[in-house]
Amino acid sequence: MVIVGLGANLGKAKKQVLRAMGILQELSDERLLRSSLWETEPVNCPAGSPRFVNAVVGLVPRRGETPESLLKRLRAIEKGFGRERKKVLNEARPLDLDLIAFGKERRKSGALTLPHPRAHERRFVLEPLAEIAPDMVLPGQSRSVKKLLRALTSGDFVQKMA
Repeated sequence: MVIVGLGANLGKAKKQVLRAMGILQELSDERLLRSSLWETEPVNCPAGSPRFVNAVVGLVPRRGETPESLLKRLRAIEKGFGRERKKVLNEARPLDLDLIAFGKERRKSGALTLPHPRAHERRFVLEPLAEIAPDMVLPGQSRSVKKLLRALTSGDFVQKMA
């Protein structure tokens, strides 16, 4: 299974994340696993950044898809939502798509690190991921998503949206 994290904190963030989920369905050979939407505080973002709408999806990649080809597709989707490449680290954005995990694949290059290097320590990833895959063990980790979540000590604001 491939896990993609979604986030937005510019424009109509909720609508944008839901629309992006629909587009991601087209990249999956099976029905997309979708988490709830979560309102989260910005982590390591410039001062005054608006809160995010975050979610994760699980998809089954199409035959022949690689982590690199999927990342290229994710970047194209972001661009279609008006995202421009970073001018400021962790700046506000209309859509952010992060490739969290691609099965058991591991990569470390200038373009792609798998699994996402900080996913296991980010509440805004683990809370929604625990909804769709609580027993998943991310590559390189020894504990399940639900156990990683319980072990987090950060008090970051993360709240399920209605």
